[in-house]
Amino acid sequence: MSVLEAARITRAPMLTLAAVGIHWGGLASLMPDLKAMVSASDAELGGALLAPAVGSMITMGLAPRIGRALGGWALPLAGLGIALALFLPLFAASPLGLGIALFFAGGAVALADMTANVRIAQLEARAGKHLQSVNHAVFSLFFGLTAFGVAFARQAGYGPGDVLPVLSVFALVVVLFGWDRSVLPPVDDPEDAARASTPPWAVVVLGGLILFAGFIGENATEAWSALHIERTLGGAPGEGSFGPATLGFVMFLGRLAGQVVASAAGEARLILGSAVLGSIGAVIIATAPTQGVVILGVAVLGLGMAVIVPATNSIIGRLVSDAARPAAISRTWMAGLLGFFIGPSMMGGLAEIWNLRVSFGAVAVIVALIIPAVLALSRRG
Repeated sequence: MSVLEAARITRAPMLTLAAVGIHWGGLASLMPDLKAMVSASDAELGGALLAPAVGSMITMGLAPRIGRALGGWALPLAGLGIALALFLPLFAASPLGLGIALFFAGGAVALADMTANVRIAQLEARAGKHLQSVNHAVFSLFFGLTAFGVAFARQAGYGPGDVLPVLSVFALVVVLFGWDRSVLPPVDDPEDAARASTPPWAVVVLGGLILFAGFIGENATEAWSALHIERTLGGAPGEGSFGPATLGFVMFLGRLAGQVVASAAGEARLILGSAVLGSIGAVIIATAPTQGVVILGVAVLGLGMAVIVPATNSIIGRLVSDAARPAAISRTWMAGLLGFFIGPSMMGGLAEIWNLRVSFGAVAVIVALIIPAVLALSRRG
């Protein structure tokens, strides 16, 4: 299936993920300014970045029920929540206030992320084709474009109070273009219907471990590469934002390529090679002597991280029944999103004790854990 055809089939969840990219791209690039705005230390910022994990976990646990209750409204309403969540950090006046704001923002964005990914997995089951990569490519594209734009806005002297309302409007426009309240028809396959509606725990645990490690590699780099460039290597204000921007653009290209490679080589092989590449990228970032080498490391890591989440989603969706799919993806993402938020917090704690070079070294080790996990998961197919 071509990239354009896959994008056409998944337009609504794809644009919801684009709005998620705007949210995280903006926050990642504004992280140095948000840190200064609330006068947070490294450890305090790490703690504040842990708060959204709690909100996300609560939302993930409730997401299948929310989806059933809202029906066709679930996806568009979740998208609108992203536009509103972008305002929340502006109300923070302390590290605790930032944590509270990110708690609610994390819950809102997690609901949109979860709803979109379940929708894509259901569409994959009906089309019999890999659709995840192109959707996550669009997330990365909007993440990168947002981070790139925010970098120039910061260099021009604009702060969070100027930038976040503009990003909220952009997210709203994207969500409205993807507005779709249709409900997918059930899959009337007797063999599929006969299978248990409860997903097998081995699939959930192994998939969760892969997403956990993958999200640590991805989000730790999103949240801390700007600070690493500006503080560890002395970059000027605004230059650090090119770290998250590079990550977004490279992951966009990697995921577009993954849409093609997954069909030819299979998702498991794709994840294996990507995990190796991601670990190498983290080592490059940790040992980089200059800003340019950090950017190179971010690019290598981004290329590795690009396909891990979408390919894992496809594997999980294929291993469970249609009825079990929402619960399987929800529970797997509950574990994965722990990594999404623990990663930045872990980075802050290690940076407080040692430095950011040690933090990125820890990322390299964690990403390497993907290799045995995907080997075990692929044997269950």
